[in-house]
Amino acid sequence: MMKHQNLIEKITQRYTVGLPPGRMVHSGDFVSLQPAHILTHDNTGAVMKKFRAIGAKKMADPRQPMFALDHNVQDRSRENLKKYEGIESFARDMGVDFYPAGQGIGHQIMIEEGYAFPGTLAVASDSHANMYGGIGCLGTPVVRTDAAAVWATGRTWWQIPLVTRVHLTGTLSPGVTGKDVIITLAGQFNHDEVLNHALEFTGEGVATLSIEERLTIANMTTEWGALTGVFPVDETTLEWLENRIIRLGDDHPRINRETIANLKAALPVPDEDALYFQEISLDLSTVTPSVSGPHNLKTMTPVSAFESKHITIQKAYLVSCVNSRVSDLAAAAEVVRGKQVAPGVEFYIAAASKEVQEISEQRGDWQTLIAAGARPLPPGCGPCIGLGTGLLQDGEVGISATNRNFKGRMGSPQAEAYLASPAVVAASALAGRITGPEPVSGTQLIADIQRFEQSSSSAQESTLLPGFPEIVAGEIVFCPADNLNTDGIFPGKYTYLDDFTLEQQAQVVMENYDPEFGQVVKRGDILASGYNFGTGSSREQAATALKARGFQLVLAGSFSQTYKRNALNNGFLVLEVPQLIDELLTRFGRSALTVRTGIQAELNFRTATLTVKNQTYPLPVLGPAAQELIIEGGLENWVKRRLTTES
Repeated sequence: MMKHQNLIEKITQRYTVGLPPGRMVHSGDFVSLQPAHILTHDNTGAVMKKFRAIGAKKMADPRQPMFALDHNVQDRSRENLKKYEGIESFARDMGVDFYPAGQGIGHQIMIEEGYAFPGTLAVASDSHANMYGGIGCLGTPVVRTDAAAVWATGRTWWQIPLVTRVHLTGTLSPGVTGKDVIITLAGQFNHDEVLNHALEFTGEGVATLSIEERLTIANMTTEWGALTGVFPVDETTLEWLENRIIRLGDDHPRINRETIANLKAALPVPDEDALYFQEISLDLSTVTPSVSGPHNLKTMTPVSAFESKHITIQKAYLVSCVNSRVSDLAAAAEVVRGKQVAPGVEFYIAAASKEVQEISEQRGDWQTLIAAGARPLPPGCGPCIGLGTGLLQDGEVGISATNRNFKGRMGSPQAEAYLASPAVVAASALAGRITGPEPVSGTQLIADIQRFEQSSSSAQESTLLPGFPEIVAGEIVFCPADNLNTDGIFPGKYTYLDDFTLEQQAQVVMENYDPEFGQVVKRGDILASGYNFGTGSSREQAATALKARGFQLVLAGSFSQTYKRNALNNGFLVLEVPQLIDELLTRFGRSALTVRTGIQAELNFRTATLTVKNQTYPLPVLGPAAQELIIEGGLENWVKRRLTTES
């Protein structure tokens, strides 16, 4: 009997195109998606170049993309203003909705203006597309080449991730926020338990969370390692939509009576017997105000523990797409009302959007923060990504309500950044050290993880397109390293040599990992490696160099998601087969860098199986999306062929 679908699979099914009749999509499947909308921001300029390079001259659907300038909005240089003018002109010529600098952060506008709508699927060429999951929209990031392809054809591809169910119970205590929830989850389960997964939030605790708390949690599922994090569409979501109509009026093109009625008529809900990879449970009543850092989100410390640490700060930030909404500004204003920021502390605030700032001003919260000594910045990203005013300097310590605190992200690599809720940031700005607004007694955290037994066989056969091979066979060459990064695969010193040919790439591939690699491998081999293959920078040559060297494909325990996208976008197949990798590790160990195993592998793409020495392993089902990219030799060729066919 065919297994039923979880929420991630249900929404994906609605936006998958080219499926054979009756085909149900599931985790591991490669699918061709037609997202409802796509956001690009300042990187629209780079996507424009790719769009033109593939020969596209018009948008497949001008209503599908949305441009919002938000990253470098403080830069008033002639060069940046010219760039912004070029993007605005391009939007006008293409008939695309455009939001200029000062309107707000693109992700927030996607929510406010209904581009990210409950029950739909939207993408962005930015890693925080996950935020859309706060309102029940499946949001996930794409790379710039994908964005250009969506503009030109309306479509992109996705491999449906493993799905983890995050079950929330209980109710947050007073003073505990959605930011504390996601800091706790990322700090408690900090060994890549959800890396490249989709997260589905469930449980009675969900109903106790506001939409803004859900948006915060969904936003930072990115930092937790997930590709998307989606809350259910419930009464809270529907009430929020009704309130948006009051704000926007009855004639809004995306949030209106008709779209809400259509949503209610076909609410996406998981089937009762849906399958999940694992379940993480968290009792919200045991979560306490906490701080992440410095330098990473895996280090979580209760705020109460900082009283004895007495960590002095020089800067505090209430900015970014994760925690600069109305309730966030209100919480900070409540803390600072009638008080002053400590001497020697710079406290920066920026609303997530123009609308948010207007509402905050109407409430009086914005003025309260300014009166306390906060320094306003325009709605946009700014210091969260190391741009504009107020960056951390050498030796400084900052506490921020942003989503990332990686070394050097918010300024100097010699500075330290901690992450916390808006209330904790505001209290710290007043005290001049990391502290909370009021003492909170410690509580024993109740959280757990349960792995479910997985099916060992593929549920469905694939329909193969003409020109796609049914069988691929070759000898396995094994590189047993985990986290083999793109610099090990393709050395950085060659990355920016524009005239470096594919033949030259083939000669230097893997030389940083193993100088003897080129003498061991042969054309037609199948490369196998450990877990998180291709981590590090996003250089495409780490995929094209292996393809040029003659490898038929790469098998690994898991891949960096960016590497996987770059590989398939260049017509190079990479597949996850963790059971095989575990057995190779048991047999060959990790002592040798590169091993010719003498093992012949046969991949049958029709049955989605891999056979090695009479042992069979399941493979991901390669749908038409993946097959087309391999047949055409990559995404750019696929787009060019499609444009030629349709012209």
